[in-house]
Amino acid sequence: MSTGEHIPVSAYIITFNNEATIERALESLHWVDEIVVVDSFSTDGTLEIVRRYTDRIEQREWPGFRDQYQHASEQCTHDWALFLDADEEVSSKLAEEMQEEMRRNAGRPDAERVRGYYGPRRTYYLGRWHLHGAWIPDREIRLYERSRARWEGGLHASIRIEGREEHFKNFYYHYTYENLSDQIRTIDRYSETAARDMVEEGRRPSLIRLVGNPLACFLKGYIFKGGFREGMPGFIVAISTSFYVFVKYAKLWEAQGKFSRFDDGDRLP
Repeated sequence: MSTGEHIPVSAYIITFNNEATIERALESLHWVDEIVVVDSFSTDGTLEIVRRYTDRIEQREWPGFRDQYQHASEQCTHDWALFLDADEEVSSKLAEEMQEEMRRNAGRPDAERVRGYYGPRRTYYLGRWHLHGAWIPDREIRLYERSRARWEGGLHASIRIEGREEHFKNFYYHYTYENLSDQIRTIDRYSETAARDMVEEGRRPSLIRLVGNPLACFLKGYIFKGGFREGMPGFIVAISTSFYVFVKYAKLWEAQGKFSRFDDGDRLP
């Protein structure tokens, strides 16, 4: 295969009530060859927007992050897949870098080919891009060869690659919580799932974790990773991130001996 040959790419997104952000995400995928959307029965205008960009749409009950991501990946028809969240956007520079690197990679001997690429993410919240603090660095496998990869994990599921991995230089963008109320609601939902994962792993609550882990999280994000350089938004992110850690350990304590309080499958979306 020559380095100038087009390498087809499938992109996939999982959705649930993402009408506020989904169009931006879909617009940024104009260069891919296929867009697959797996929706967990949205009740807003998400699907009306999605239908303007693709007919590869499936509605599926929420089985948990790992299983939903893996299912969506398996619906793709091309060897190379790109995963994007519904509140993210592939920058034009990253899209160009992806296409150039795939052509370059196709010209390498099979034993030297890259099977998965990390993309660095930049997050927008509270009126600014966050360049320091608890959310930095932030990178995940985004573009990968499907036959060499699989989703693993629970709440923070990620793609595991068999083979060589590399990093892109250009960013993709994350437009996270709409406001503080949205973040608080998300903390409540995510901490529920995180506590369930810890119960399943056999982890036990303790006062040291309940007090020490949130404090360590705040100090790491705000002081050592420079969150203070982001002004008030950086302070809020540091506090809210440590609060999430506190809540998930508090819910672990609450769930001790009461595992039946959790339903089958994750509580999200």
